[in-house]
Amino acid sequence: MLLASREANLTQLSRTVGLRRSYVRTGDFVLLMKPRVMSLVMFTALVGLLVAPGSLDPGHGLIALLCIAAGAGGAAVLNMWYDADIDAVMSRTATRPIPSGRVSRAQALVFGLMLASSATGLLGFMSNRFAAALLAFTIFFYVVVYTIWLKRRTPQNIVIGGAAGALPPVIGWVVSAGQIGVEPLILFLIIFLWTPAHFWALSLNHAGEYARAGVPMLPVVAGRAETKKQILIYSILLMLVSAVPWVVGFAGAIYGAIAATFGATMILLAARLHKSTCNTEMSAAGRVFAFSIVYLFVLFAALLADAAVMHLSTRPV
Repeated sequence: MLLASREANLTQLSRTVGLRRSYVRTGDFVLLMKPRVMSLVMFTALVGLLVAPGSLDPGHGLIALLCIAAGAGGAAVLNMWYDADIDAVMSRTATRPIPSGRVSRAQALVFGLMLASSATGLLGFMSNRFAAALLAFTIFFYVVVYTIWLKRRTPQNIVIGGAAGALPPVIGWVVSAGQIGVEPLILFLIIFLWTPAHFWALSLNHAGEYARAGVPMLPVVAGRAETKKQILIYSILLMLVSAVPWVVGFAGAIYGAIAATFGATMILLAARLHKSTCNTEMSAAGRVFAFSIVYLFVLFAALLADAAVMHLSTRPV
């Protein structure tokens, strides 16, 4: 009787351990998809989808968003698959699933290819081929052009590679409207100009790690002073371009006020970073990096709010 009880306890313990391992393993594959980046991709794609002209069935819209998210996740997995060697020598990335040994590079490659191909195929089937082609191009650009070609060769890797991160609202627009207009190109340009300031602020605090990994980020190649100057320049350009939706009538007063306020704040933080000394640079760069995330989110949320207001104002009473 006692032996049977012990065997039952061991069986239960084995099942519990196995279940915990499966949860950990699932979590590792989720981490490979860079969920925080994926959530921002989904949000900007959602904004593009909702502010575009035309009507879309909510169910189809949700599936399209999930496809875009899965495509972004697949691209992130392939990015981690290729960059596993440099991730292993950087403290910021050394605990990621591949360099820490929790997921093999072969498993990541298969997972990434499956995600990317299935997301593109399903989007083409459920939405339209143009949107699917744009998603496929975005994945190709991020993985091949940015990760494999540019990242280890030029300090302009972030500038050129940022095109991939700027395409999701364009894809969302095409899902709804079936074609590209001037408006989604403006959204593309906003994210394209936002990307360098955002990532260069991060790279300032990790320049030593990038140098050890052999990645020619701007602070490593051009120096910290030049990087801070470029962050300020891109912040000014970003504010100017972010005002365009209001100027051309694509967005209303709510968006215009928020774009001006948050754009001015971004420039102020970038100016403080530009003037910072060795003692204050790290905290100043951290503030630019953190605020830039809030800035982009609020800017696109304001577009949604304005679109909702315009929709309500044009409804017949």
